[in-house]
Amino acid sequence: MVKRNPKPTNKKRIEKKSFQYKDTTKATEYTVKEPIEMLDFLIEEKVKNSRNSIKSVLTRGQVWVDGKNIKQHNYPLSPGQKVSIVSNKEAIKEKALVGVSILFEDKDIIVINKEAGMLSMASKNEHDLTAYRQVTTYVKEDNKKNRVFVVHRLDRDTSGVMLFAKSEEVKLALQENWSDSVKERIYTALVEGVITKDEGTIDSWLTENKSMHVFSSPFDNGGKRAITHYKKIKSNDAFTLLEIQLETGRKNQIRVHMEEIGHPVVGDKKYGSTISPLKRLGLHATTLALIHPTTGELVSFKAKVPKVFSVHSK
Repeated sequence: MVKRNPKPTNKKRIEKKSFQYKDTTKATEYTVKEPIEMLDFLIEEKVKNSRNSIKSVLTRGQVWVDGKNIKQHNYPLSPGQKVSIVSNKEAIKEKALVGVSILFEDKDIIVINKEAGMLSMASKNEHDLTAYRQVTTYVKEDNKKNRVFVVHRLDRDTSGVMLFAKSEEVKLALQENWSDSVKERIYTALVEGVITKDEGTIDSWLTENKSMHVFSSPFDNGGKRAITHYKKIKSNDAFTLLEIQLETGRKNQIRVHMEEIGHPVVGDKKYGSTISPLKRLGLHATTLALIHPTTGELVSFKAKVPKVFSVHSK
């Protein structure tokens, strides 16, 4: 059943902090006092003993400006901006990651951007490189006793924001209050065909068979109710790029609902797609906003949409 004029129930006018980079608690922070170029600023602040050493700091990706990684020597700085220098050890740790990058980290949680093609966690093949395994290795670099705990998952071929807890206590706190704590889950999807409506809502009940295939029903058949809101970003003669907001988070929800309205996610052979222009699933977890499990603040984490999504919707 497809409803018109969606009215998401989980949108709230609350100021939120947006994080798009690794927390700088393990970094040295400087405040820009006057307009100046990056290299000159770092030399003036004497972040290293020599000009060449300072250039190396930039090249290795150790310099961040207001949450953005900067390597450009002549990058213009403005008064009030925060320049953070992470340690070389931290830069090396992050470079060792394959298929994942750290968006944010504090003592309780760690948020990553997972690439398509990588499993979220363990599979039958113990040699598979998973996001969980890599993040575990990453946190153990500081302390062999450190662990991470999976809070939620992304499908193997879905990229984007994924959250881990650093303790079982935090994991349970997040999972037990997930529906109340999560204020926004936004995905970007490239789907087949032209969706004529600017926005819409899909409301149905989802059930899974023994073959692990999820089916949608317009009436309550004992399954789980799933509500998906979508908004058209742009389209061409072959594809439509959508912003999708989940009101519920069921297994394969977006993929099933897109098939239901006749516009399957590209590359999703399991749920009706016949083409794969991206050579991957056209689904990306763009934004996750939630109440932080220990600080109580509303925080938002974002992962930039792969450029290839827009290329195929021009």
